[in-house]
Amino acid sequence: MKTSILLAVIILAACLSNSLNAQNARQFYKTGLTFVEAGNHKDAIDQFTKALAIDPEYAQAYVERARSYEAIGELQHTADDLKRALTFELKEPELYFDAARVNFALANYKDALELANKSIALNKKSEPAFRLLARIQMALEDFSNSLVSINKALELKDNAENNFYRGQLSEKMKNYNQAETDYKNALSRNNKYVEAYLAQAALRLQLNKPQDAMESCNAVLDLEPNNKDALLIRSRVYAKLTEYPKAIDDLSKILFNNPDDKEMYLIRGTYYQEFTQHQNAINDFSRALMIDKKLSEAVYKRAYSYEQVGDFKSAIKDYESLTQLSADDLVAQKHLNQAKKRLFELNRESQPPKISLVEPTVFADSTLKIAKNKKSLAIRGKINDASEIGQVLVNKTPVTFFKSGEQYEFAADVDITVTDFVTLQVKDIYDNQKNNTYTITRTEIDPPGIAIIAPYASDNGEIYLDTDNANLYIEGNVSDESNIRSILIDGVAASFMLDELNPKFTATINVANKSKFSVTATDTYGNDTTMTFVLNREGVSLLEANPMGRTWVIFIENSNYETFPSLDGPAKDVTLMRSALARYDVHKVIHKQDMTKKEMERFFSIELRDLLRSNKVNALLIWYAGHGKFINETGYWIPVDARRDDEFTYYNLNALRASLQSYSSYITHNLVITDACESGPTFYQAMRETPKERNCNDWEAVKFKSAQVFSSAGYELAVDNSQFTKTFANTLANNPNACLPIESIVNKVNAAVSQSNQQKPKFGKITGLQDEDGTFFFMSKNK
Repeated sequence: MKTSILLAVIILAACLSNSLNAQNARQFYKTGLTFVEAGNHKDAIDQFTKALAIDPEYAQAYVERARSYEAIGELQHTADDLKRALTFELKEPELYFDAARVNFALANYKDALELANKSIALNKKSEPAFRLLARIQMALEDFSNSLVSINKALELKDNAENNFYRGQLSEKMKNYNQAETDYKNALSRNNKYVEAYLAQAALRLQLNKPQDAMESCNAVLDLEPNNKDALLIRSRVYAKLTEYPKAIDDLSKILFNNPDDKEMYLIRGTYYQEFTQHQNAINDFSRALMIDKKLSEAVYKRAYSYEQVGDFKSAIKDYESLTQLSADDLVAQKHLNQAKKRLFELNRESQPPKISLVEPTVFADSTLKIAKNKKSLAIRGKINDASEIGQVLVNKTPVTFFKSGEQYEFAADVDITVTDFVTLQVKDIYDNQKNNTYTITRTEIDPPGIAIIAPYASDNGEIYLDTDNANLYIEGNVSDESNIRSILIDGVAASFMLDELNPKFTATINVANKSKFSVTATDTYGNDTTMTFVLNREGVSLLEANPMGRTWVIFIENSNYETFPSLDGPAKDVTLMRSALARYDVHKVIHKQDMTKKEMERFFSIELRDLLRSNKVNALLIWYAGHGKFINETGYWIPVDARRDDEFTYYNLNALRASLQSYSSYITHNLVITDACESGPTFYQAMRETPKERNCNDWEAVKFKSAQVFSSAGYELAVDNSQFTKTFANTLANNPNACLPIESIVNKVNAAVSQSNQQKPKFGKITGLQDEDGTFFFMSKNK
C-alpha cells in the first residue's frame, strides 16, 4: 500500500515538473515575441534561447529565433535554426522555402536546392518557390533545369520578377535576343523595376545598341538621379560614342557621392587618357593608388600617361613597380609583357660593360701566371654595367653568369692545353660590348701540403669526435714555396694571412650529418691539394640511436589558481605522462609549475628559445595541463595569477605560436599538447580526416619538419579527471613497437573520448610554422 502511494506521488511530481518547464518555456517565448515587436532582436534571441534550453523541441522558438537572427544579419545562425525547426515541422512548405532562401544567400547552393525541392513537393503551386529554385539552379549552372523552373513560375504568375530572372538566365545561356525580350516584358509589368532597366542597359551596350542602352539608363535616372550603376553604364555608352566630356561628367557625379571608389577613379582616368588629357589621367590614377597602392592597372596606365607628358623617370618607376606586383596579380601579369617592352626602351643606354677578373690574379700587362702542369683554368670575375648583361663568352664559349647585388658574377673552367690566351667578351642587352684578353705565363708546379693540428687527426686522416656538437673548430697549416691564394673546407673559406708563407688557418665548420670533410689549398699559381678527413663518432652514443635527434619535453602544470578553481588533475596528469615517457628516448624534461602570465611569456619567448638553441635540440614537445579559455576564435592558457573575465590576463596561444616561430631555424619537430581547451582556428589548421598513421621507417616523416598541435576540444575550464591524458599515457605505456607516431596516439584518444561521449579533440598543423609533412615520433629506448 505504502509503495503504491509513493509511486503515485513520484508520478504526480514528474507531471507537475514537466508542466512547469513547459510553462516557463512558453513564458520566455512570449517575452521574446514582445522584444521582436519592439525591434529588439538581440534580447529576443536571448529569450528564445532560454525557452529552448528548457524545451529543446520547441519548434516555433527555433523559427522565431531564426527570424531574429536574419533581422540582425546573422544568416548562418538563421540557417542552423531553420534546420532544427524542420526536424519537428516536416509539413511546412514555408519553412522549407525560408531555409532554401537563406542557404541561397549563404551560397550553400546544394543545401538550398534540396530545401527548395521539398518546399515545392509540399506546395506545387508556390510561384516564389519555383522562382527561387530557378535562381539556385542558375547559380549551380544547371541552366536547362533552371529554364524549366522559371517557366513554371511564369505559368503560375506572369509578373515582372519572373520575366527578369528568365532574362538573366537567357543571358547566361547566350540567348541574347530572348533576354532582351524578357527584360522588356518585365518592364511592361513594372515600369519602375530599376534592376531590370540596368540589366537591359548592360545587355544593349553589349549588343552594340548604344542609343537603346542610353534610353534604359535614362529611365533609371528619371527614377533615381544618383543611381551609380546607371551613371556608370551611361558613361560607357558615351565613351563608346567618343563623347568623352559627357562620359567624364557621369563618372564625376558618381565620385561626388563615392569619393573613395578606386574603380571609378580608374575608369575616369582611362576616359581622360583616351581623350588625351594625360595630366588629368595621371591625377585620377594617383587618387586610385592612394586608396589601393597595389592597383596594378592604375600603375600601368599612369606609366603610359607619364610617357606621353615626357616624365620618363616617373614612367620607369611605375613600370618597375608593376613587375613586382605581377607575382600574385593577374591584371599585372596581363600587362607585364607590354610593360617590359616599354621599360626596355626607356632604359636604353650606350656604355660598354666593365670587367674585373677575381680569379686567377691578373699581373702587369694583363698576364696570368699558371702552373706548368695545369690543363684547365678556373676563372671567376665580376661585371659592372648600367643595363642587364645578355651574354658572357670565355674563349668564344658561353658561360653561366648571375646577378649579385649591383654586379654580375661569372665562373668558368677553361681548357688551356692548346692556348696561351684567355679572351673575355661581355655584351649587355643593348648590344654594348667589352673585350678583354689575358696572356698565360707558366710557373712552378709543386702543390701545397696540408696538416690538421686540432682536433688531432691520425696518419690515415681519421678524426675521433667525443661530442655530438654540430660545429667543429679546426686549426691547421699549409706549406708551399709560393703564397697561398685560398684554403677551402668543403667549399667554405678558412681564415689565414694572405701575405704569409706557410700560413696557419682556422675555421669552424658544421659537421651535422657529415661523415667526412675535405680541405683544399691552392697557391697563387693554381697548384692545389685536396685532403679528406674521416669523422669517427664512436664516442657519441645516445643521439646516434635516435633518428629524432635530441628530444626535449616541457610540462606546464598550473594547479593553484588565485581566482579560478584550483585543480588536482594537472599534477596527476604530469606524473602519469612522465611515467609513460620513461620508456622513450627523451633527453631532458623541464617541469614548470604554477606559472604567472609574465613567467609564461618570458619562458617561451626568451628562456626556452636560448635553451633550445644552446643545446641543439631537434624535437620539442610542450604539454600544458591547467585551465584554458576559448574566446572570439582564440585559445588561451590560464596563468595562475589570471583574473576572471579579464582576457588581457590570459596567455594568448598566438603568442606561443610567435615564440615557436623563433625556434624554427633549429627545431625540426614541434608538438604542442594542451589538455585545457580548444586551441582555436588562428593557432592551427585542423585535419579534415582521420590522421593517417605514419611509419618510423619512413625517413621523410622523421627528417622533414613538422609543427603539430593536439588539444582537447572543450571550450570551458579544465576538469580533474582527464580521459584525454589517461588514454594518451596508456597508449605510450602499452606500445610494443620500436616507435610510436603521434597520429597513432591521436586516433586512440579520439576513439576513447568518443566512447565517453565527450567532444572530439582537435589535431592539426600549427598555422604559420614551417611543416614539410614530417611528424613527431616517440622512440622507444628498447628499440
